[in-house]
Amino acid sequence: MSAVISSSVFWLSFQNKYFKPLQGKGECMIAFFCFYSVMSKAVIFDMDGVICHTNPFHSQAFKIFFEKRNLFPTEEEFEAHMYGKNNGYILSHFLGRKIEGEELAELEFEKESLFREIYQHHVDPIPGFMEFFQELKKQGLKTGVATSAPFANLELIGGRLDLFPHLNSALASEQVTKHKPDPEVYLKSASNLSLSPDQCVVFEDSFSGVSAAKNAGMKVVGVLSSHTVDQLPVCDLYIENYLGLDVNRIISLLD
Repeated sequence: MSAVISSSVFWLSFQNKYFKPLQGKGECMIAFFCFYSVMSKAVIFDMDGVICHTNPFHSQAFKIFFEKRNLFPTEEEFEAHMYGKNNGYILSHFLGRKIEGEELAELEFEKESLFREIYQHHVDPIPGFMEFFQELKKQGLKTGVATSAPFANLELIGGRLDLFPHLNSALASEQVTKHKPDPEVYLKSASNLSLSPDQCVVFEDSFSGVSAAKNAGMKVVGVLSSHTVDQLPVCDLYIENYLGLDVNRIISLLD
């Protein structure tokens, strides 16, 4: 099923809900501009630590991976050098040499396969996420996911949560050449959404991720699943989870 949903379906339901009861042309124009205003805004989510709190399971996978190589990183080392980082950086740091090319692809596949084997039994969104996501779609906002993880991980999580039919953009590590904090993945997301960066709000949980979104010129909501406010660049809003989060509050960040 396509990851891009047509706006025509939403437009028809919007017409039925708002246009038919209206008699005056002026009122119809107001309703149209309200519709257009919402459709010209988007929310883009990172995945790990933003949609699901996966970091503990990545830690488990990395521990197994490194134990095979007689390496035993601490949780503090993982926090400093794993959370929010791409696999090229993580593997190079802990193995003590530059990991790239074919070797990176092979080692990354080994580690991420371990992660998926572990996490497939534990896929669970951060509290309130699904309700918040559904409300975004109900109000007609475009949505996307932009992750540094491999697409196979996005397939696991997005598939289990049935996100793909409702996403207008879905990008993973294979779709970019530069990783966060470079803004490439967010700029490509904006292009996929046919919007400018200043029409997008990003939900991020890591220093490099927040930096990437800010470097792209987007508003940022910091998700405090793995880091504190002091450990992140300045965000426009901070949340610990999505419980009670008002969609209009997010929309107001773009007004």
